[in-house]
Amino acid sequence: MKPELLVSLEPRTRQTTPRPSASSPASSLRDTHDPSPTEVLSLVIVSFLVFATVVALARNYAAAVDNFGDSSAYMALASAIRHWNFQGIVAKQFWGLPYAMSAFSKLTGASDRFALLVLSLIPSLLAVFFARRLWNGWIAGYFAVLNFDWLQRSCLGGSEPLFMCLLLGAFLSVRRSRWRLAAFLASLATVVRPLGVFALVGIGIVLLCKKDLRNFFAATAIGLAVGLLYALPLAAQFGDAFATVHSYHSAEWQGGWLFGFPFYAIIKGTILYPAPWTNLALSFGWIFFVLIAIALMIGSRDFRAYCRSHPVELIFLAPYLWCLFTYNYPYWARGNFARFAIPILPFVLLALYCWIPKRRILLWTVAVSSAALAAISALGVVNFLQMLRHGVR
Repeated sequence: MKPELLVSLEPRTRQTTPRPSASSPASSLRDTHDPSPTEVLSLVIVSFLVFATVVALARNYAAAVDNFGDSSAYMALASAIRHWNFQGIVAKQFWGLPYAMSAFSKLTGASDRFALLVLSLIPSLLAVFFARRLWNGWIAGYFAVLNFDWLQRSCLGGSEPLFMCLLLGAFLSVRRSRWRLAAFLASLATVVRPLGVFALVGIGIVLLCKKDLRNFFAATAIGLAVGLLYALPLAAQFGDAFATVHSYHSAEWQGGWLFGFPFYAIIKGTILYPAPWTNLALSFGWIFFVLIAIALMIGSRDFRAYCRSHPVELIFLAPYLWCLFTYNYPYWARGNFARFAIPILPFVLLALYCWIPKRRILLWTVAVSSAALAAISALGVVNFLQMLRHGVR
């Protein structure tokens, strides 16, 4: 792909900037005003500090971690893995993150809560660093601070930061033609969150198209080995090698399928499960944000050229977008849309690159305000106000 192809993603008023001479498509997105790695790192750290400060003002931070999302489930599972005692454990969440937490706790003697926070904060930083290497500082910066769910799971614990770190690391390895490392990272991403399998499939398809059979068989072997090592304990403890996959089954699925018709579950969930107008506005704001980006992806010649140059990323992106809009669980499809959209957010920003405000003051303002609002959202607006009023600690 020629470096000039993505220059048109910049606003026309900025095309007086000299074009880079590097051959990397990512470098063609950069200009003299591109935020440096140090600035992006500082941005992320400041957003983390703002988030933690707001939470600590209203509540004990450890209690906030314990009561957020799936944190308690991940901690219980990590403890069960470390002691290899699964009594009372329900195989629901994928075990990639708990395995990493268990290993960290075993090596350092740290608590499960501390392990969860470390394996959320550090992978979040690395994911943003990889995003800058793959694209540029603007995309990495907005990726780091726009999404409340990303900030919450980075600071209170969740599987998304580790998943994104592994996924973007796999994409970076593909660009460097380090296929076996890419397959290994994509395999690990898949046992953290299952839709990482699209990246692994993409690696296999591209290697077959390139007729690189040596790397294809090596990548296949790596994927199978990681999958087998993941499945064997499940088979031994629960009698089902796919226990975590089967745990996703729900009577609420239309027709018994995890994925159904586009928008069906989103609309049904909105009707059946009333939510505050602020929650609806945020959810549908993200839905339309992604839809606009998809329209631009399809209509943009430069984005199509980008996809031709990076087919592994396309093979991940296309089915993930389909799954995002067809997820067949009405209770979660709308309310958790922003969270589910995290893995494709860099591509959304890439498609909308012409319209991304490239002003540092705005980026930093978004970082601080978004971190504060994400912290308040994690605690609940009403709860947050009550905690401040009563000084609950």
